[in-house]
Amino acid sequence: MNSYRKELWFEVPTRRAFINITPDVDECLKESGIKEGLVLVNAMHITASVFINDDESGLHHDYDLWLEKLAPHEPVNQYRHNVGEDNADAHMKRQLMGREVVVAITDGRLDFGTWEQIFYGEFDGRRRKRVLVKIMGE
Repeated sequence: MNSYRKELWFEVPTRRAFINITPDVDECLKESGIKEGLVLVNAMHITASVFINDDESGLHHDYDLWLEKLAPHEPVNQYRHNVGEDNADAHMKRQLMGREVVVAITDGRLDFGTWEQIFYGEFDGRRRKRVLVKIMGE
């Protein structure tokens, strides 16, 4: 069995964003040379997420509104974590959207369902954060 590891780095200029990282993961898969196996993609920061869904702007807008209703940023004093910080909501949003995804690799391609894409979700941006891509197989 072979393995491949790469870190993708992001610095989102806004507090929140959803970025389609499928092309980045595809490039990692090509670099790895692995044809059959699994790819793990996970956010290496506790205020960011990796998830799979449709690349549709209306859905992303709906996610943003939904997450803000469930874990509103303000008032920041509503959170105990925010003693000296203002990102407790980002931790909660990450918990809802998830830490990682695993995708099968078949015949050298990401084996997705219809419309599936991989996204990086940023909930406390304006600084560098990384995503781990780990590919294992043959």
